[in-house]
Amino acid sequence: MVDLHNHTPLCNHAEGTPDEYIREAIKKGIKIYGFADHAPMNFDPQYRMEFSDMQTYEKEIKNLKEKYKNDIKILLGYEVDFTPKKYLDKRVLNADVDYLIGSVHFLDNWGFDNPEFIKEWDKRDVDDVYKEYFKYIKELAESKLFNIVGHLDLVKVFGHKPKKNIKDLAKEAIKAIKKSNMAVEINTAGLRKPVKEAYPSDELLEMILEENIDLTTSSDAHSPNQVGFMLKETTQKLKKMGVEKLVYFEKKEKREFKI
Repeated sequence: MVDLHNHTPLCNHAEGTPDEYIREAIKKGIKIYGFADHAPMNFDPQYRMEFSDMQTYEKEIKNLKEKYKNDIKILLGYEVDFTPKKYLDKRVLNADVDYLIGSVHFLDNWGFDNPEFIKEWDKRDVDDVYKEYFKYIKELAESKLFNIVGHLDLVKVFGHKPKKNIKDLAKEAIKAIKKSNMAVEINTAGLRKPVKEAYPSDELLEMILEENIDLTTSSDAHSPNQVGFMLKETTQKLKKMGVEKLVYFEKKEKREFKI
């Protein structure tokens, strides 16, 4: 199994030591495990590490990589917020890591997936929110700054679904992802959220498979007990759909993992 999108306490909303996450991954039979904690930026600082933490974070994961080299392949990355764009920082984009996950958590200054700001949904047209969200996903892909698209349809997290066909709303974004040669993660965290559905939905997954876009898998763990969450079942589901391989990245180079 592959699990590439996982956090550490440095993001200020995860618990447990990185060592505990790795021990849990080994116990669950995960072969390739990646840390991609929230990258620092001068925006929304309470939910991410500071720039001064980058060296500590990178050193700790590299030490774990060496410590457990005979038991599991450990990879180092960052999850980078694509918006607001002015906050993208070269210190993160040029970091010596294996991969960068590009994610959209904000529409302008609205953290649409944050329970603190859920009431804002009542003031918005859901279709308009989806249009804006996938516009940013398209721009994220076109930027060519990232290796993996994080939780492709995170916008559904609280169960708000558009009236318009989701395939029409996401079509241009998925075309851009294909053109950028990025991978899309199947992120099981959505199964723990109110929407009770993995990211992306089966409808979007069909489109991704039609475009032959590479896939990877993630549990998006914020505590050791979430490591590998529903990944065995997800991998089996992908195999039944005809998927034979997942991808991961080392030093930004794409590698294949047969499932």
